[in-house]
Amino acid sequence: MDELITILDSQGNNTGEIELKSYAHRMGLFHATVHIWLYTKDGEILIQKRGKNKVIHPLLWDVSVAGHIGAGEEIKLAAIREIAEEIGLDIKEKELEKIGVFKSVHEHHEDLIDSEFHHTFICELQSPLKQLKKQDSEVAALDLIFIDKFQEETENNIRLKKYVPHKTSYFHEIVKSIRTKL
Repeated sequence: MDELITILDSQGNNTGEIELKSYAHRMGLFHATVHIWLYTKDGEILIQKRGKNKVIHPLLWDVSVAGHIGAGEEIKLAAIREIAEEIGLDIKEKELEKIGVFKSVHEHHEDLIDSEFHHTFICELQSPLKQLKKQDSEVAALDLIFIDKFQEETENNIRLKKYVPHKTSYFHEIVKSIRTKL
């Protein structure tokens, strides 16, 4: 789905421009997204398998919930919206803990360049996996993985075949932040 998003400069500052997401991706314009990593007190991390019809990285495992921040939308409200849309879970703003903003540029091909600032949150998952309602158009599957296994897999070559290719330092920060909550 195409949507209007706010364009940022290479430092993450609002330029005042608003463009369609498809145009921003075609031109490699920076914009903001939300990443929400959900975890259980038992030390598991919720991961989602991207839908088979996704243009970028179909059927690879990725962050629990992610999405673009709409033009003029507040960051935390975008996170809450995306969680409700993708996994059918209603959470409160106070449940989100921001752990950072991560700059990411992926040139998939000359007409598709993801230049994003990921506003990244962690949040305790208090509902059983079977109660989550995945958005079929976006999400092929949901699963829980123990944090030690997730760390092992994202630190070696398994991540190249199984996970969306985020930087190793990004995965390290996710694991470190979640471990402080266990």
